[in-house]
This record gives sequence, structure tokens and C-alpha cells, in this order.
Amino acid sequence: MSGTARVASESFPVIVEAISYVNDMLGAAGAGQKEFTEEAKPGDTVRHILQRFSARYPKLKEALWDADSGELGPHIEIIFNDTILGVRESIDSVVHANDRIILTGQYIGG
Repeated sequence: MSGTARVASESFPVIVEAISYVNDMLGAAGAGQKEFTEEAKPGDTVRHILQRFSARYPKLKEALWDADSGELGPHIEIIFNDTILGVRESIDSVVHANDRIILTGQYIGG
């Protein structure tokens, strides 16, 4: 195999950023911003990254996923590469090297 061929199992980084009170669910102060690097594999989606990431943080897992359906719950807004999920991207969008997933609390009111 040549040195320029890409191996199918090669991993790459995806950035997960937590903003505001989401940080409290990660054991940090409930304000500001905290950034993590998650390893992804070809074909991984936003869903795969968030499932692996949230599995390490029980409070986040409880807030992020609906216990009955296993789908995203209503408490955390997810921004993927500067787009709110559901606009141009979805939970099943494939991730690529250096993509960014931002988790922030949903703010409702007026």
C-alpha cells in the first residue's frame, strides 16, 4: 500500500464544545465554554459522536437523550458546523475531520 493511500479505519478529530449551563453537566462550572476533542471514524455521524461523548457524562446523557425514544430530548440545542440541527444538517449527518459540534442550553421565552 502506498504512503498516500488512506486507511479506511483511520480516525480523525471532531470538536465538541459545551457552552453555558451544559458545562455543569460535564462537571465544570455552569458558565463559559469548554472544548473537547473526540475521535471519529469514517462514516461516523453527529449521533455517533454525541452517543459516545454523552456516555461518559451521566447528567449530559440524561438531558441530551429522551429516555423513552432514544432520540434527542428538548433541553439542549445542537449546532453542527454553524448550523442548528434540523435546518441544513441532521443528527445523522456524517462528520469529517475538524467538524465542530456545539452543545448549548435551549433558551425559551420572550
